[in-house]
Amino acid sequence: MNEGPTNAMSTSAGYDDVRPIIVAEHASASFGGEAILPLHYFRFLRKRGIETWLVVHERTRRELDTVLADERDRVFYVPDRLLQKVCWQLGKGLPDRVAHATFGAVTHAVTQLAERSVVRELVARVRATVVHEPIPVSPRTPSMMFDVGAPVIIGPMNGNMSFPPGMRHGQGWFEQTFVRAARETSMIANALVPGKRKAATLLVANARTREALPAGTCSHVIELTENGVDLGVFRPAAASGPARARARFSFVGRLVGWKAVDLLLDAMAKARVEVDLELQVIGDGPERQALQARANRLHLAERVVFRGHVPQVRCAAVLADSDALVLPSLCECGGAVVLEGMAIGLPVIAARWGGPADYLDDNTGVLVDPVNRAHFVEALASALVRLARSPELRKRLGTAGRQRVIEVFDWERKIDRIIDVYREAQREATR
Repeated sequence: MNEGPTNAMSTSAGYDDVRPIIVAEHASASFGGEAILPLHYFRFLRKRGIETWLVVHERTRRELDTVLADERDRVFYVPDRLLQKVCWQLGKGLPDRVAHATFGAVTHAVTQLAERSVVRELVARVRATVVHEPIPVSPRTPSMMFDVGAPVIIGPMNGNMSFPPGMRHGQGWFEQTFVRAARETSMIANALVPGKRKAATLLVANARTREALPAGTCSHVIELTENGVDLGVFRPAAASGPARARARFSFVGRLVGWKAVDLLLDAMAKARVEVDLELQVIGDGPERQALQARANRLHLAERVVFRGHVPQVRCAAVLADSDALVLPSLCECGGAVVLEGMAIGLPVIAARWGGPADYLDDNTGVLVDPVNRAHFVEALASALVRLARSPELRKRLGTAGRQRVIEVFDWERKIDRIIDVYREAQREATR
């Protein structure tokens, strides 16, 4: 555990009553998905001069030593054990959701046990007033953050997602059966591990997630959006260049089956018959080779570029040089990339399902109903054609989308709200 000084920045006036510890398995801008949330909470709280500490697994040490170079004395790491390394290897060949519910659950439990010990010691040493566990966002994952010496806040959680009824071919029989069994097992696990029962506050992103909370958990539940946008990173291009003859669409995300990039490629093949367009695929994952082969079979090699993983700041610049964002994901609880695209001023095409449907409407993008595979591909193609043909429509939707993000999803607004949540939990703990 780090032993350096704990007062690298003086506390700003008005926040001297708030001293949070952020605890998570990962805090990273490069891991993708929910891992960025703890990093954002820590960074934005420290930006305000709030005394804040971060407890994470050492897998992210190299990145954090760079991005939090001036805050190293506030970051505490737990080591990688042999059991965690073995679980990671065993889970690599399994479907994502199966790996997460089995070997991933073991890894998480081992990490949390170690982190709980660090948090308890840190609470006593730095007089922390609240402990915040923002991830994992799954409402069913047990939490071992209990009896740590300060009130615990968990979330915002976001989950309880299944594939659309007409699209469940995207999830194999084994995976469907396993996920159902894992959800039942999680109820038992939460009965045995009391973190969510003893928490001061549970945060949920939506009613769907609230319904998935295990029976007997903390009754103080607040709704708060899971994702937000760093408007200092995701912003429109400084100046527009000459108009492109070929409309440029971008996808950002991990290349796994439920992201439905295969269906996006099928839609691209249909749309290119009517309009001139191209697609850049930003991200990596186990489906990359198969998707590249599919693009070749569809004679899209010249129109589809696979960029692989791109760091966040660079990703923002690549998106700013696009005409629209497409996220065809069929099982997306949140979809932070939708908000990032909107912040840049891009219109967004997404499935009318899960998180993206919470962020988008007809004024900010195009929502496509995932009725079945054939219908979804046709509707995606139609949306691509519609936006490719109309720069005016793209501008109108993109402008409205950016305004919505500024008003609702700015990380600074989220920090305002989370500070209120911290203070409420602290007040209740002293009654």
